[in-house]
Amino acid sequence: MGALLAEEPVFVVETREDPADAVLFPEEAAYVAKAVPKRQREFATARHCARIALARVGLPPAPILRGDKGEPLWPEDIVGSMTHCLGYRAAVVARPAAVISVGVDAEPAEPLSDPGVLDLVSDETERATLAALAVEQPAVPWDRLLFSAKESVYKAWFPLAKRWLGFEEAHLDIHADGTFTAKLLVEGPVVAGSELTGFSGTWLVRDGVLVTAIVLRAE
Repeated sequence: MGALLAEEPVFVVETREDPADAVLFPEEAAYVAKAVPKRQREFATARHCARIALARVGLPPAPILRGDKGEPLWPEDIVGSMTHCLGYRAAVVARPAAVISVGVDAEPAEPLSDPGVLDLVSDETERATLAALAVEQPAVPWDRLLFSAKESVYKAWFPLAKRWLGFEEAHLDIHADGTFTAKLLVEGPVVAGSELTGFSGTWLVRDGVLVTAIVLRAE
């Protein structure tokens, strides 16, 4: 994922393993106390990545708790996002003076297991775009990429709007060059004095993992 984001002012930490020193604070462990070991390891490693990233901006280790909607509660004066999937975990953080919001999502680089999911998360125009892209680059799992990109949109949206954003409330244009744009179809929050109308993002498929990322930079 590092290739998707500038090094500074965005700090990215990623791993494909679950290191032995990836441990949770008691408050964090309570969230996954009843989860299967695989889920516990993913959860711990994502937060381990987050703590390494936070150390790079000068912050000491601390619990990263969850809000009412399951969102991570970052330290004051920090924006961030975490993700994990089979064989990949990552976190990205930044200071809000430079970055207003971030959103990252990782998925296995394979088609959605249930083809019906695509109909639930996309509109006719988006599906037509994916079909055209599949002709150009058939090796890319475009349906999964769209799903991931909308997850990144939601992760960047929620800290600003503090409310749910449905899959149908953002229209995505995905491009073969590793970029995508998202147009909000609902009223957006006011950011830096103007209504937020959309996001721009990047995507990457490498070594069996698909990653999408959004960095909304401060002007």
